[in-house]
Amino acid sequence: MNQLRLLLDKPQHLLLLAIGLLLLPALTTNLGLLALYGDESIRALVALEMDISGNYLTPTMFGEFYYNKPPLYNWILLAIFKLTGRNDEFIARFTTVLFLLAYAATVFFVVKKQLARSSNGLATSPAFMALLVALGLVTCGRILFWDSMLALIDTCFSLVIYAMLMTIFAQGEQERFGRLFAGAYLLAAIGFLLKGLPAVVFLGISLLAYFFWCKKWRPFFSLRHVGGMAVFGAVVGSYYALYAQQNGLEKVFTTLFNESAKRTFVEHGIGKTILHFFTFPFEMWYHFLPWTLLAVYFFRKKALAHILGNRFVTWNALACVTTVLPYWASVEVYPRYLLMHVPMVFTVLFYLHFIHKEQGSKAVKWLETTLQGLAWLMLAASFAPLFWKEVQDFPHLYIKVGFLAAATGLLLWGYRRWEAQRLLTFVAVLLVARIGFDWFVLPTRYHVDFNNEVRRTSVEAVEKADGRPIHIYKHSLDVQPVTGYYFTRETGDILRKKLVGDFSKEDFYILDTNRYHREYETISTLKIMWEHDEILFVKIK
Repeated sequence: MNQLRLLLDKPQHLLLLAIGLLLLPALTTNLGLLALYGDESIRALVALEMDISGNYLTPTMFGEFYYNKPPLYNWILLAIFKLTGRNDEFIARFTTVLFLLAYAATVFFVVKKQLARSSNGLATSPAFMALLVALGLVTCGRILFWDSMLALIDTCFSLVIYAMLMTIFAQGEQERFGRLFAGAYLLAAIGFLLKGLPAVVFLGISLLAYFFWCKKWRPFFSLRHVGGMAVFGAVVGSYYALYAQQNGLEKVFTTLFNESAKRTFVEHGIGKTILHFFTFPFEMWYHFLPWTLLAVYFFRKKALAHILGNRFVTWNALACVTTVLPYWASVEVYPRYLLMHVPMVFTVLFYLHFIHKEQGSKAVKWLETTLQGLAWLMLAASFAPLFWKEVQDFPHLYIKVGFLAAATGLLLWGYRRWEAQRLLTFVAVLLVARIGFDWFVLPTRYHVDFNNEVRRTSVEAVEKADGRPIHIYKHSLDVQPVTGYYFTRETGDILRKKLVGDFSKEDFYILDTNRYHREYETISTLKIMWEHDEILFVKIK
């Protein structure tokens, strides 16, 4: 009993324990349940084809050169496949979870260190604020309920670019310009090998922004800057020098440029671009709720003065505003492209929150009341599965509902009791909500998600082939990476087009009968993602 009272008297320790226990189950439960979808399957398919072909320099998809992305993430994915001995959906997505945790840890250490160095005037400890920024990254809506469950490049890329931006500040403030340029260009090179030209754009913008802000142009035009460029050239140039020995470079860089340019007004026109310019801030605010509710502090008096009063917070605001401009001007932007900006925005927002909290601002009371209202809604939602027809046959239904209700109820009690720990308590509430999402929403999606049909019909077709060669009949499959991934994973062979030559009667083919007219024997029907259509798995007569 005395130990329980001690824990209740030190709620931060109790909440950290709860968050630590909830975090991994929240991020991994049913992670591999759903089939991979489009972009996820591209990453996994390219990695598998590297392994099968033994060619790690020139990425391929369906045995043909793949130019849209450099190879680094495929190397990482393949390395984890090898380390775990598995190449399934869970492992592909667990790679994202690992990068998300590494990203959060990086944010924590950077914010803690830089706030401790700066004169911030806050009674709140730098470690506590850094913890909230890091946990806010993990538990914002877009990441917690979407991007943390997908096998995509963006979390890894965002970690690298955030580290680059913070390196510029940390080394620049200590006037270690040699380290600044070497570190920034090295991280930009890693970013380039992950995603291409955006890394160079972010590097150029952030360097100009930092030196313009500091009004120190001499280091920018120094030999140390040239040395940083040499680091970038050595890393990226070494890879492409090896690549050029196997394939030409012209199409590589043309495709990388087009991948970036296609999202701008060049592709979509000035009208859509103007509309996007006005809707973009509101759309991004929505995606990163609930922590973007703290934006209420932007509308309070002296908000700008508070931001400018701390150099680290100012840099986060400046770096975010300047590097987000390319996306603000681009129509075809997904929220996952902005994950690198999330900790910078949250650093500013949480800093303003603690300033207003220490000043007794009414905005703090509004925010905390709003979060409490959301927690009550989550408590009510925890009982929803009892009335949800599709989940009535799920195992341990009442135990799971009981856990969700009890955990959320206890956290609500703590939210009301522990005023200083309310934001940390709400983090735990969000993790409980994610566990409920894993238990009930993901399994219901399993029964209606069309990608699962693509997976099922592909696996069944491979079983029917019984080890015989499988080909794509000419251009029957077009670009269907989900189908390609499952055929490649199950057969251990690259799924290739067969355009000419002897179409053996003993082999199996994926055939689009609307495009090609041949006599054939139908073996099974394949679901494909394009317009949720279907084609045939056949033998040619």
